[in-house]
Amino acid sequence: MRTLLTLALLSTGIATTQPALAEEPRYTSDGQLLRPENYREWIFLSAGLGMTYGTVEAAAGAAAPKFDNVFVSPEAYRAFLKTGAWPEKTMFALEVRSSVSKGSINKGGRYQEDIVALEIEVKDSSRFPNKFAYFDFGTSKQTAPPLPVTASCHACHATNGAVESTFVQFYPTLIPVARAKGTFKEASAK
Repeated sequence: MRTLLTLALLSTGIATTQPALAEEPRYTSDGQLLRPENYREWIFLSAGLGMTYGTVEAAAGAAAPKFDNVFVSPEAYRAFLKTGAWPEKTMFALEVRSSVSKGSINKGGRYQEDIVALEIEVKDSSRFPNKFAYFDFGTSKQTAPPLPVTASCHACHATNGAVESTFVQFYPTLIPVARAKGTFKEASAK
């Protein structure tokens, strides 16, 4: 009977197992992350202008500050709202864009222009010994290997992340959630 039911479901195009969600990380056979094509459809967490992890002097010497836009996969966002923690397979997209100040009708202030970089953070403790891995797609690469664990992003995120290795301190709508769930590291906000 089970075989007949399986055959009937398959013949109608309904599979008995669920395919991987589009928001879950997908990898090449050699372990490179495939660029998530739909990350702009994910939940927008925050934007920053001129944020730097380097020295203030280096940032001040930049011709124009860059915008950072942060997105997270929808399933992960919904889970965070319930628990204050990021589930396995969470992906964050950090889209870095150049900024300009004069164009069209704009005579002051800054607005976003071209993509300068796309970086992805993935939480997957079954794949990465530090739970989190970071991938740099540059402006247009379709695959990227994980950055080595010696890359500065690992230590910075582990030391300064407000929730696990993530910078929730810069996502104003999630700070109260993390505080209410007891997952927010208060030292990260200072």
